[in-house]
Amino acid sequence: MQTIVKLFDDYSQAEAAVRDLEAAGFAAGDISILHRRADGEISNASSATDTNEASGAGVGATIGTVVGGGAGLLAGLGLLAIPGLGPVVAAGWLIAAATTAGVGAAAGGLLGALTSAGVEESDAHVYAEGVKRGGTLVTVRAADATQAANAETIMARHQPVSLRERGETYRSAGWTQYELENEASDLPRGGGYMDDNMRTGITRPHGETRADETAATRPTLDGRV
Repeated sequence: MQTIVKLFDDYSQAEAAVRDLEAAGFAAGDISILHRRADGEISNASSATDTNEASGAGVGATIGTVVGGGAGLLAGLGLLAIPGLGPVVAAGWLIAAATTAGVGAAAGGLLGALTSAGVEESDAHVYAEGVKRGGTLVTVRAADATQAANAETIMARHQPVSLRERGETYRSAGWTQYELENEASDLPRGGGYMDDNMRTGITRPHGETRADETAATRPTLDGRV
């Protein structure tokens, strides 16, 4: 099993790459997508995310949807928090490892998930930093060299960044490696929309607001990145 990883600056190109991978016969269970806005705010990369949140399902059900994918990977997109990275929009096989890796580990969260999947640690640092700065990561598990080459060809059509060039750009500005952020987030670890009611164990559907809650104080769900 080989893992193919690509970083995209444009979410729509990453989304198109996922669709083309599925159309080429790659199973949704072998693909993952992960997006975070550079400013750290929550962004809704798909209308499917609203559907997941509005169901009022608990955290466990949210993780099941995010990992399982359902009818196509993008239909399973959900909001969750990755240790050391914060809120992301994500779906697919890589997410379970990223959400359960310990923050205190030498390579926790996303970095640990990537290295555990066989990505070279130096490359994993650049990929994780790219996501931290607002990029979108697409990963594919390939059964053999032929599948791996096919995945590479498909994703190359959608203008992924050059990992080497991106790493050089980061390092020229003084960057050395990906560093975990504080875990403070408007989402509980594992996903779902979180507010004061959820902190006390009471959930409410996304979109329903308290009387004292304004647009300025709510997390941003902008409908498209």
